[in-house]
Amino acid sequence: MTYDLILAGAGLANGLIAWRLRQARPELNILCIDAQQSQGGNHTWSFHDGDLTAEQHHWIEPLVVKRWPSYQVHFPQVSRVLDSGYASITSERFAEVITQALGDRLRLGQTITELGPRHVRLASGETLQAGAVIDGRGVRPSPHLVLGQQAFVGQLLRLEQPHGLLGPIIMDARVDQGDGYRFVYVLPFSADTVLVEDTHYVDRHTLSTEQLREHIGEYVRWQGWTVAECLREEQGVLPITLAGDFEAFWQQASGQPLSGLRAGLFHCTTGYSLPHAVRLAQWLAQQPVMDADRLFTGIRDHARQQWNDQGFYRLLNRMLFLAGRPQDRWRVMQRFYRLSPALISRFYAGQNHWRDRARILVGKPPVPVDEAVRAALRSSPRQFENPHESS
Repeated sequence: MTYDLILAGAGLANGLIAWRLRQARPELNILCIDAQQSQGGNHTWSFHDGDLTAEQHHWIEPLVVKRWPSYQVHFPQVSRVLDSGYASITSERFAEVITQALGDRLRLGQTITELGPRHVRLASGETLQAGAVIDGRGVRPSPHLVLGQQAFVGQLLRLEQPHGLLGPIIMDARVDQGDGYRFVYVLPFSADTVLVEDTHYVDRHTLSTEQLREHIGEYVRWQGWTVAECLREEQGVLPITLAGDFEAFWQQASGQPLSGLRAGLFHCTTGYSLPHAVRLAQWLAQQPVMDADRLFTGIRDHARQQWNDQGFYRLLNRMLFLAGRPQDRWRVMQRFYRLSPALISRFYAGQNHWRDRARILVGKPPVPVDEAVRAALRSSPRQFENPHESS
């Protein structure tokens, strides 16, 4: 059988593509393949109301498990409640909805041994052909990107008593910082059920899973909560882009259409990938033909626009990671969260205009000025190989 489209990997990006195509293009013969026995892995994906259009909110709504009208942030000298909607999708809901929608168009427990723009070969020896294959199997190493890391462990906890939170805590940086920017992320899913995630923005992740679990335990005790049971645990390391060579990165793909983190489609600073996955799924649903060459060119152009739009955020990342001491990075974030709620909302949506950018940079920086300038100028990977080479 020849398919119109094969999706290699059934994570967030490819799962949304498959689901959106089933909604908008049911005539297409698509297949989604993953090596895991269940779809979506073990994740929680969140987004702000301003990250998506009204249409996108509408078609993604069945996946949402919880919405909140506001969220909190806490720093040593600043605490705020921001009246901006926030929502989360769990991998359980994701798998439940999309697995049912795809039916026999989803094949799990299938290891891919070879992949090309128009074919997939499985460990069983079976070869599948398609008009196009999209590879969405997670981050791929590349010498053409300079990355920091956002490492985390999260635990979904059922508490003995209600936690008393009215909304999420997106960042609680009132914790010991260590060798980077550390904060705790808290999502209250019910009166006594809460996801607590210990997160670190670091140059290289060195802490063990057990150390991050201990951090979660310390935070829970500091809040005065008592844990009845841990319902599940999730962990990961997300890329934070400091610099890169976009054209070389895509040349490395050799004509293979890509999606999700593998295509570099995520917010460079926050690591949020759901809004980018939604936009790509919607774009693909509008394509008249599923042809590998056309999709490679189209997705690359789509990704190039996102890359160009995020140049300012990569600059901020370099200032965060390269200027000042790692344990003082929280000061940069504290200063940012003193700004207007509208600017902060546009930041998460990746839509800051030049006035926003000037406002973020104006005034005395919370890092040494000379180090901030040098960091800002290091915009290509070759400058990280030779830090004394200017742009």
